[in-house]
Amino acid sequence: MPDRARVLLVDDREENLIALEAILSSLDVVPVRARSGEEALKALLSTDFALILLDVRMPGMDGFETAAHIKRRERTRNIPIIFLTVVDSAPDYAFRGYAAGAVDYLTKPFDPWVLRAKVAVFVELYTMNRRLTEQAALLRDRLSNELPGGGDHTSVLAELAGRVTAVEDELRRVRELADKSGDRPLNGAVAELSERVSHLRAGFDALG
Repeated sequence: MPDRARVLLVDDREENLIALEAILSSLDVVPVRARSGEEALKALLSTDFALILLDVRMPGMDGFETAAHIKRRERTRNIPIIFLTVVDSAPDYAFRGYAAGAVDYLTKPFDPWVLRAKVAVFVELYTMNRRLTEQAALLRDRLSNELPGGGDHTSVLAELAGRVTAVEDELRRVRELADKSGDRPLNGAVAELSERVSHLRAGFDALG
């Protein structure tokens, strides 16, 4: 059974971290706390995360600076970031957030359902990407180790076909969720994943 996806919660206020954990409690994720930008960067050194919820206003290294460090690192640059900040923030905060590489920007107090729904879709995309990478590796291994040897490979091809189809079925479900949300960043991420699945299917079909 694969490990549950981890979501990094970055906020210097204890009550905000507690609130975020409560909002995400119904999702099958592991929330990981960081009380500062420095703590967040340290956690990212050794742990893979599906998503980062990042407070903008923090003492010392603020959210924008933290995001800049995250996007400069090869290991972490592709992790989605959702910025969180209070409603009376400077009018350019949203622009600065997107410029820093955020996929979304929510102001407090935000609707818990909206945040939970956004997190759920990004976690689904992370899980799909991870599964797709595993299936592609399996396909390469099976092709290199078993197919060149001759003989009847019908069972191998049938198993791989089933795995590819399962990925395609799950992708359709994620695409429906993204379409219903009307969220442009989500739809862009789904489109990118769909292209990867199409390449995998094309490679498999070439064997037939």
